[in-house]
Amino acid sequence: MTRRAVAIAAAVALCVACKGRNLPPSSRGGINRAPTIPQPTTIVVTPRALRSYEMSGYLPLPKAYTRNHELPPAPWVDLGRTLFYDPRLSKNQDIACDHCHDLSDYGMDGQAKSDGHKGQLGKRNAPSVFNAAGHGMQFWDGREPTVEDQAKDPVLNPLEMAMPNEQAIVTVLRSIPDYVKDFKTAFPSDAEPITIPNFGKAVGAFERGLVTPSRWDKFVSGDNSALSPEEQFGFLTFSEVGCPTCHSGQLVGGNIFEKLGRSKPWPNQKDKGRQDVTNNISGNMVFKVASLRNVEKTGPYFHDASSTKLEDAVHRMAEYQLGVLLKPDQVAAIVTWLKTLTGQIDQEYIKEPALPKSSDSTPKPDPS
Repeated sequence: MTRRAVAIAAAVALCVACKGRNLPPSSRGGINRAPTIPQPTTIVVTPRALRSYEMSGYLPLPKAYTRNHELPPAPWVDLGRTLFYDPRLSKNQDIACDHCHDLSDYGMDGQAKSDGHKGQLGKRNAPSVFNAAGHGMQFWDGREPTVEDQAKDPVLNPLEMAMPNEQAIVTVLRSIPDYVKDFKTAFPSDAEPITIPNFGKAVGAFERGLVTPSRWDKFVSGDNSALSPEEQFGFLTFSEVGCPTCHSGQLVGGNIFEKLGRSKPWPNQKDKGRQDVTNNISGNMVFKVASLRNVEKTGPYFHDASSTKLEDAVHRMAEYQLGVLLKPDQVAAIVTWLKTLTGQIDQEYIKEPALPKSSDSTPKPDPS
């Protein structure tokens, strides 16, 4: 055999031995390997002045959230406020809306999962009701479009307020003379004012006024002195690492869906998110992007309450969503800015009203 023939034979043998090494895992024989997860990258953020385009995606909060471009009538708001605080709208008459959404504490109860009827725990961490009316959808899975639609769900949820059906809600309301009068005042043109849709309109009307303006609103309105240089650098860091991809707009989030674990699989895969609503696998692990308004005050974080500290939540979001590994000083800078989103609560607006008195026909508590 000539030298040339020997060289060719050796090359062929080498190709055979290496066959498949440069093919994707699905094309090779043997064990099917899991896809490689990219390692998080690092980003260096250098202090500089904020640019106008970096601020263009943010707007100050309104005084109240309109519906069909109109503010709700005052009688709706007043009625909704009373309904929000009334525990008689629960089966055992011991849980009102404010049980899980404490308005004196930024609309949260601070628990990983709220306790409902007979101490049962909900399936997800309860989000704040402050500014919720400005969200593009309600609940973590977005199953309701507005706060008016959302209002009835917890009342009927067997784990929460546990009313057996809509008629049971109507029966309670019609048994209380002052509610009969107040619904008539709020909905004077309706032949039967006390209905579930009107209940939702009233509660939603009240929630549309749960607005918490902060120093950030002054800053985006043009007052550069509203934020310190350190806070402005925190926003610059937030921006440069890529957070505004999901968190922008008036509410710094709250208006789109996103897959949780876009860059790295989220550790807790039990909750399927939107998939349970759409029955489509494309919704697996897809959730509403949380608003960052008042985020300093609304822990624990995420639908599964898996972070109890804001610093940890920021670190995890960068790693799992953006594929970015933040340094401790970068996390601290972002948290410094996030605290400027903590707003003022209108204490007069949320003041608990005196509840109307029951009548002899008002149903009694049912602990079963």
